[in-house]
Amino acid sequence: MPKLDSIIDAQQFDYETLACVFKIAREMEETKCGDLLRGKIMTSLFYEPSTRTRLSFEAAMKRLGGEVISTENAKEFSSKAKGESLEDSIRVISGYCDVIVLRYYKEGGAKRAQDYSDVPIINAGDGAGQHPTQALLDLYTIKKTFRDIQGLKIAMVGDLINGRTVRSLSYFLAKHFPDNEIFFISPGRVRMREDIKGYLDRYRLKWNEAENFNGVLSELDVIYQTRVQKERFEDDQAVYEEMMAESEKLIIDRQKLERMKSSAIIMHPLPRLSEIRYCVDKDPRARYFEQARNGLYIRMALLKMVLTGY
Repeated sequence: MPKLDSIIDAQQFDYETLACVFKIAREMEETKCGDLLRGKIMTSLFYEPSTRTRLSFEAAMKRLGGEVISTENAKEFSSKAKGESLEDSIRVISGYCDVIVLRYYKEGGAKRAQDYSDVPIINAGDGAGQHPTQALLDLYTIKKTFRDIQGLKIAMVGDLINGRTVRSLSYFLAKHFPDNEIFFISPGRVRMREDIKGYLDRYRLKWNEAENFNGVLSELDVIYQTRVQKERFEDDQAVYEEMMAESEKLIIDRQKLERMKSSAIIMHPLPRLSEIRYCVDKDPRARYFEQARNGLYIRMALLKMVLTGY
C-alpha cells in the first residue's frame, strides 16, 4: 500500500494520486471513519494566524482518531521569538509526532522544513508561494459541481501576485485539466506572476488577463474571488490602499449576480473582506462555505494517505 510523503507543492501530484484524493475524500464525507489514525500525533505549526486551515486539519485528525499538538502564530509565541531557526525547530518537533502541518510566512518554508524533518511535512501555506491542500479542496468543490473539470471558464480575481491559493490551483489546472480557460482579473499592480503564465503556456491551457469583468462575466462558470492581502503590503500602506480602491470594481454584488450564468459558482478561500457582499451568501451560486467544509474531507483523506497509505 503506497503512502504519500510530504505534501509541498501542487506539481508533485500525478493524476492517479489526485483521483485517489478525491475518491477517499468522498468516502470520508459519506461514512464514519472511526479510529484509522489512533495512536498517531499531528503537530500544527503555524507561523501565521489561521482559522480554517488549522482547525480543519485538527478536526480531520481528531475525526480519524488521532491526536493533535498545536501552536498558532509560532512566529511570536515559540522559540522563533528567541531567534531559533525553522530548521532547528523542525529537527526537534519532528521527534514528537508523526506528521507536521506547517504554515510559514516566507515562500519556500515547507521545502526547507522537509529537508530537516524525520516525519512528513504538509504545506499549509508558505508566504506568497503555495497552498496545495487549499487547491485540492478547490478542485474537489468544482468537481462536485460540474462532475468533469473540463470546458470551464474559470476566473481568478483579486490580489493574484500574492495569492498562494490561485497559484496552486493554476498549477493543478495546467498539469491535469488543460481543457479549460482561465481569466486572471486583477488590478495591474497585483497581476498573476509570469512563472504561472509560463507554466500554463507549457501545458497549453488558454488564459486571458483583464482588470475588470467587462465582456466576460456572463460567460464564466467559476469565479474564484480573493481578498487583497494586507499582510503582504506591510511596508507600503499607500499601495495597499490603492489596491483596495481599485478592487472595488471587482466586488461581487447583486448587480453582478444578475449578469452571471445561473449555473455558475462563486468561490473564495476565505476570509473575505468586502469583495463579496453579504447579500450574495443566500444565492445558490455562492459555494464558499461549502468549499470550506470540503476542506475537512480533503484533509482527512490526505492525513490517511500520508500516515497509513491508500
